[in-house]
Amino acid sequence: MENRISGDRVLRRGTRRVINRAATALRMAATTLLRSQSYLGAQYRRLRTKLAALRAITAMAHRLARLLYRMLKYGQRYVDKGAAYYEERNRRQQIEFLKKKAVQLGLQVTPTQASIYQPRSF
Repeated sequence: MENRISGDRVLRRGTRRVINRAATALRMAATTLLRSQSYLGAQYRRLRTKLAALRAITAMAHRLARLLYRMLKYGQRYVDKGAAYYEERNRRQQIEFLKKKAVQLGLQVTPTQASIYQPRSF
């Protein structure tokens, strides 16, 4: 990311403006991930909640570029594990992080069966 600074003031934040057909195509592909029920789609939706939509699109375009590079250079195939796999993996990572943080704070975590929240209909 490049920030334009003048007199210790940030004038503009963000990525460089480029006219690159490959970058544009990758960004277009990244925007379609919003409704995709794939691993990459779940990853994009999670990034979109953490970052702004434009930053998430750029990040996913970068990820797609790296995948494409590996596929072309090494002949690797892309195997999609699905959105459910990503959600479960992310959940396990969060649980492990919380356990480590609890140990640092001198607390003990006891897992319980969580009830599924169902909103009432009016």
